[in-house]
Amino acid sequence: MRSQGVDVIPGDGLLPAVVPSVVDTWVEALVRFGIMGLGQTLAPAIELAQERFPMYSALRNTISSYAERFVSEWPSTARVFLPEGKILDEGEIFRQSQLANTLLTLAKAERKASHQSRQAGLKAARDEFFTGKIARRIAQFVEEPEALDATGTYHRALLGPQDLERYHARIEEQSPLTFEYEIFKCGPWTQGPVFLQQLKILEGYDLRALGLNFADYIHVLVEAAKLAFADRERYYGDPEFDHVSMTMLLSDEHANTLRQRIDMQHASTGITQSDTSNIERVGAGTVDTTHLDVIDRWRNMISATQSGGWIQSSPLIEGLGFALSTRGQMFCLDPKKSESLAPGKRPRTTLTPFLAFKNGKPFMVFGTPGGDQQDRWSLQFFLNLTPFGMNLQEAVDAPSFYTLDFPSSFYPRKASPREVQIEDTIPTEIREALERRGHILRVTPSWQNGRVTAAARDPRSGVVMAAASRKMMFGNTAHALGW
Repeated sequence: MRSQGVDVIPGDGLLPAVVPSVVDTWVEALVRFGIMGLGQTLAPAIELAQERFPMYSALRNTISSYAERFVSEWPSTARVFLPEGKILDEGEIFRQSQLANTLLTLAKAERKASHQSRQAGLKAARDEFFTGKIARRIAQFVEEPEALDATGTYHRALLGPQDLERYHARIEEQSPLTFEYEIFKCGPWTQGPVFLQQLKILEGYDLRALGLNFADYIHVLVEAAKLAFADRERYYGDPEFDHVSMTMLLSDEHANTLRQRIDMQHASTGITQSDTSNIERVGAGTVDTTHLDVIDRWRNMISATQSGGWIQSSPLIEGLGFALSTRGQMFCLDPKKSESLAPGKRPRTTLTPFLAFKNGKPFMVFGTPGGDQQDRWSLQFFLNLTPFGMNLQEAVDAPSFYTLDFPSSFYPRKASPREVQIEDTIPTEIREALERRGHILRVTPSWQNGRVTAAARDPRSGVVMAAASRKMMFGNTAHALGW
């Protein structure tokens, strides 16, 4: 790829496309933990795609922003999202018949084999996607064209039919970290362990004594994040390919070593890349990851963060109605680094759901959209709960901040040394104290930074509680249900 003039994998087009793993993931979840079939589970989505729904503002804004590219470069996307060549107004009825047909194909494959067993039906649906008609259509689509991407060059996809055939979701055992609750996170092929590493560093501080969102508290959290994310850049990768010692990274000795690097009076620069020239700040887009937290009446809990098939990043596959994930942009082209590109390897994704146990029993699921920010916003939410004792909604609504000191996981992988995004509800005198320590502050409006959602069940009363950020599309949702 470097011979083609590509130094960083772009975030759009076909070149960064990877296996759409979510189908196998949900099938595996249904096989192991579910009581419903795939067709029954997909029925509401099929109904929406097939019977139509009103165009909503977030989708319309995305279509409007990229309409010119859809028309000129990605006609398969234009045919779906620009019906009759126009952008639908908010409230107009919109239909996704291609996507509905794809989901119906999975449901039919399941139904055809379900007479053997429920598991056989689920397996048939899974195989239809990864080795059957859908897989063949994906492979044909990505092999045919070259697509213009952010490099200004046309590139083909690296994804091939063998990648689809070989892919299987895996159940991976993870050891929890105890910080009042037992916290479970995905492994180092995600950024999930940085949450645990931040907690390990913060164990050495009396956070209550520092004072919630006072200058010392914000400084310590920002500096701890820089150290943990520097480890992400240095060590994290797919454990199937890279040796990542979580025992070392979560050890008391390593946490002590990192903690000693924090200077309470001076902001550090935590960038680990040797070349930090031409650093530029990259603004956030208008779309985001999908995250959900659910507790059902049987007390099952799930936290799921799934994202990557953005319609503005890669063309819709003709006839299937969905775009491929462009998470391949998170690979690097330096073979000496853990997250380097290799066949069959998972990119080091930012997706990072949370599961918390209390006294050995499931207690809470939580998480957020937000790319690299996920394990910073969620950390502040978690610390608002403990040690500061807020309820779920208070913890979600509290002011937030985050550092942009290290390289972004997204193209073009830039960083902003010592920059901290901080909400304007943090008092001026505290912001000025942080600036005196060398932090470069970018002040944002209230509730601008977080997207956290959470659901918890009180093991004594059985009451289920949920909370969501005011930034979420459908507004503030805080309620309690007693099952």
